[in-house]
Amino acid sequence: MVQLTTHESNPTMNGMDPALKPRLRRRSAFEYAAWTVCILLGVGLLVSVSTNPNFQWDVVAKYFTNESILRGLVLTIYLTVVSMVLGTLLGLILAIMRSSSIKPIAATAGVYITFFRGTPVLVQLIFWFNIAALYPNLSIGGTDIDVNALITPITAAVVGLTLNQAAYMAEIIRGGFSSVGKGQIEAADSLGMSGMMKMRKVIIPQAMPSIIPATGNQVIGMFKETSLVSVLGVAELLQSAQLIYARTYETIPLLIVASLWYLVMTLLLSYPQSQLEKKYSRSSSRLPRKAKNVVLTDPEGIAR
Repeated sequence: MVQLTTHESNPTMNGMDPALKPRLRRRSAFEYAAWTVCILLGVGLLVSVSTNPNFQWDVVAKYFTNESILRGLVLTIYLTVVSMVLGTLLGLILAIMRSSSIKPIAATAGVYITFFRGTPVLVQLIFWFNIAALYPNLSIGGTDIDVNALITPITAAVVGLTLNQAAYMAEIIRGGFSSVGKGQIEAADSLGMSGMMKMRKVIIPQAMPSIIPATGNQVIGMFKETSLVSVLGVAELLQSAQLIYARTYETIPLLIVASLWYLVMTLLLSYPQSQLEKKYSRSSSRLPRKAKNVVLTDPEGIAR
């Protein structure tokens, strides 16, 4: 058995390298002044917000756990999860198509990605909600389908968000594929792996460190993007707040309630995202240990 051992010619081998020791930095007067200004602005804003009666914090507290608001929150979470799962799966297929050496397949995926990334998601949602104006009836296998009855507001929301998200996830996944070294792919080809096996065993596992952190950002973005489906009449979080203040005329407090829930859920989603980034991201801030005087030795310690 042959083992690879390394020896580093470092005069500080038994201690910490001076270059790696944290250095103390003297704070400048400008930095202290900047901190003072920021603290004063923050305290002033906090006092203004807390003492202004027009914010109606008692109304905010009253509706924060209102049943309609919580139902809208649950629907928002549902739309986020379903759209992200379906969008990621479709994005993976599009990324594989985009990376294909067959030109028509790659071109088709490219046109899809360009179209859905190049048009506003709000326009796409409204389009899918009104798709029955173009195709009022569909015939599949001899069965007629009433498109107007099929495309409900929630269905249009899921379809629109999923198709739009798939275009962005396709580019994220394709970028992850590009991060895999060509040597890895050539090694897989030399082993006679098929295209699907190479994708499952080599490319996807090594692309995950690049894909997962960006996907976490997309999840947070999708959660906030679901507010757009309120134009379709879907009673998600924002629409639930709008329905209440349309009846009570307490517009600002209800918008604050919706904003606070968006903020709370974003913070909750940010924590697992940060943990995934720490686990999978390839941090460039880590200083690599340079191996010098590499020597091959056998178990008896005899150099080879």
